[in-house]
Amino acid sequence: MSSNYPSLFRSEEMSLVQLYIPSEVAHDTISELAEMGDFQFKDLNPSLTSFQRPFTPRLRRLAEMARRLRLFRSQITGLSPTLGIPPLAAVPPFTTVGPRAQNAYDELEEKLKEHERRLTDMNKSWEELGKRKSELEEKRWVLRETAGFFNEAEHRHTEIRTSFDEGDNAPLLEHAAEYGNLPGETGLSGFDLEFVSGTIERTRMPTFERILWRVLRGNLYMNYSEIEEPFVDPTSGKETHKDVFIIFAHGEELLAKIRKVAESMGGTLYNIDSSQDKRADALREVSARLEDVDTVLYNMGQTRRVELSKIAEQLEAWTDAVRREEEIFKTLNLLSYDQGRKTLVAEGWCPSRDITAIQLGLRRAMDTAGTSVPAILSELRTHQTPPTFHRTNKFTEGFQTLIDSYGIATYQEVNPGLFAVITFPFLFAVMFGDIGHGILMFLTAAAMIFWEKQIAKGGVNENLETFFFGRYLIVLMGAFSIYTGFMYNDIFSKSLHIFNSAWEWPHNATGLVEAIPTGHIYAMGMDPGWHGADNALIFNNSYKMKLSIILGVIHMTFAICLQVPNHLHFKKYLNIYAEFIPQMLFFHSIFGYLVICIVYKWSIDWSQASSAPPGLLNMLIYMFLSPGTIEPGTQLFAGQAFIQVVLLLIALVCVPWMLALKPYMLWKEHNRIKGQGYHGLTGQENGGERHSTEHLDEEEEEVGMAVAESSDEDHPFDMGDIIVHQVIHTIEFCLGCISNTASYLRLWALSLAHAQLSEVLWSMTLDLALEYEGGAIGGGVFVFFMFAVWFAGTVAILCVMEGLSAFLHALRLHWVEANGKHYMAGGYPFTPLTFANLGAEEEQ
Repeated sequence: MSSNYPSLFRSEEMSLVQLYIPSEVAHDTISELAEMGDFQFKDLNPSLTSFQRPFTPRLRRLAEMARRLRLFRSQITGLSPTLGIPPLAAVPPFTTVGPRAQNAYDELEEKLKEHERRLTDMNKSWEELGKRKSELEEKRWVLRETAGFFNEAEHRHTEIRTSFDEGDNAPLLEHAAEYGNLPGETGLSGFDLEFVSGTIERTRMPTFERILWRVLRGNLYMNYSEIEEPFVDPTSGKETHKDVFIIFAHGEELLAKIRKVAESMGGTLYNIDSSQDKRADALREVSARLEDVDTVLYNMGQTRRVELSKIAEQLEAWTDAVRREEEIFKTLNLLSYDQGRKTLVAEGWCPSRDITAIQLGLRRAMDTAGTSVPAILSELRTHQTPPTFHRTNKFTEGFQTLIDSYGIATYQEVNPGLFAVITFPFLFAVMFGDIGHGILMFLTAAAMIFWEKQIAKGGVNENLETFFFGRYLIVLMGAFSIYTGFMYNDIFSKSLHIFNSAWEWPHNATGLVEAIPTGHIYAMGMDPGWHGADNALIFNNSYKMKLSIILGVIHMTFAICLQVPNHLHFKKYLNIYAEFIPQMLFFHSIFGYLVICIVYKWSIDWSQASSAPPGLLNMLIYMFLSPGTIEPGTQLFAGQAFIQVVLLLIALVCVPWMLALKPYMLWKEHNRIKGQGYHGLTGQENGGERHSTEHLDEEEEEVGMAVAESSDEDHPFDMGDIIVHQVIHTIEFCLGCISNTASYLRLWALSLAHAQLSEVLWSMTLDLALEYEGGAIGGGVFVFFMFAVWFAGTVAILCVMEGLSAFLHALRLHWVEANGKHYMAGGYPFTPLTFANLGAEEEQ
């Protein structure tokens, strides 16, 4: 019987539910269930491919609509980033339910097609005009640059003609007359040379020049210049730098080769007249055409901007509607069609406490659809393992996520996430204990909690999203760190003198100074008298190391005890006296004894004792190596040898107890059931399996027995497998007791490292600044600078890096050392149909 209030102690009780949904209310029913977000549908058509399912054509149409919406979004954000897309909360919703829902989507589909056609036409014209503009700009640059080439060639022609006039060798004139016009004629036509001009990418110019030189064997004159402004591709927006070239050569064959080489290298050729007047006319014509193209482009840009602004106003509403519709029809494809009743049949899991709410949702869907035929809900009895569902809120969600990352809890087993709310921040704080650092962490998380609505609404940076998600976890980690900081009496590597110290330093003493007891006892935490003492590190090491062992044994004992509610709930009473009891006896006969010895050793005033304090580690080692023997001067209490022998015998007895009792009892029970004529239910070891046969009526017992027999055929009793499993489990537990207890020493190691790093950072920054003996102005500047360095190092190194390190170690202690003692983690998550995470899934 489930309680009226959700609890994290166990997962929610789940029910397998069957729905008979009339076709006319199917769409609205699925929409209503998705709005509620507490129904997980099962696929009733596993043998059908996606192409054979009835609603696949509709999904294809929706996928095409989604493609158009993505196209519009890319156009708005890429080509017109200044437009902006209003958020979903700021636009009116799109109608997705009711009798006109299908018509509304058909109208939306036609509207999206029309918008796409317009944008496609405008984009195509924009690209063509952009290419035309680029060609005209290139031609204008060619005309400008070639004008300089022709002027240079004209100047050289004048020099050559002058040299001809000054020469005394007459045959040169005759030779010139044979191959061209006489020098007395003006213009480039005096040389019988033709030319090719155009543009080419700047990076290809050296290669182009070498190829031409080799192909034409040097029979050319080439000149080129760089175009200062880059050319932008209207399609991709990529910038390209080009050069203008002009090549003079003689003969059609050479010119044809030049054109082929230029075209193969991606060059663009332009016909330029050698006449200066015609070139000037061409330049004026090109400039006029460019102005016309710019005007058309501006007008088209404004038209496209208006079109995109209309789309942007409703884009989020359309996108959300299409996503919802896709989820609805994907779910409808999971349903089967009952030909006899002419209805759709759905099956799925839901929390048992929500069945009444689901029935109300079905009635709302009927009212929305405008019909009088509701969907019918019936609860099914099943042996299937239900999904695991823990109800969480924004406080417990972060803790539950930590446990779910290790593994999903088996259905109805004890949930470690409930206890992690306290144990996780506490174990973290043991490694991170510092009042100052805890306050910084607490205030940061408290600020995120105080302004969480504004932060969530404005969006979170991707790098900070994890910290914002775990803000409640961090605030507890900070609070516990403040508490452990008081226990360690540590604030930014300094100590607090809140109460009267138990030690006092003598005045005017020289050499090795010993503190004098004052008779007081420091009321809470570490005595500040230890701060700065030469043996402070030795004392802290011993204190924190023993404390970590005590905390580890307590934490693992609690984890082992969590087996009991699991065994009681799943009616596995055999496991209590075959596993739990021997495990507790084995664990505490060794490490429980060690904890008692630690506390007892702390309670003795060794300054008044007749012997030196014994080493507990050696005591534990020799308890195994030489049982019953205590070295003189190392005895902790009277009767120690006898007690250690008894504890060792208990530990040795527990090993075969864990090994043999459970396999023997299972084998005996199997033979008893087998002797009754059928193979039984008791050999099943799946703790998450639901045995509901005890609730069956008398006439259903035969059906239940048939289920048991078929289940036994699928999982036959195998004594060998049970023995191997029990041997592995026993060895893992016995060895894990040692390794896991030693693993809790990380509490000591990280606490020591954190304190030492804090002290080193203080001594290298503020300590130097406070001891600076310069002037008042220079000292103030130096203190300000060193404070900035110290604060940055405190936040970056001690709070962030050390905090993440302690976080990971605390996570390991929960995952391995604690959860390994009781957590089966053999379940699968409850994934209901919901509209809540549609946007997040799309972004991922």
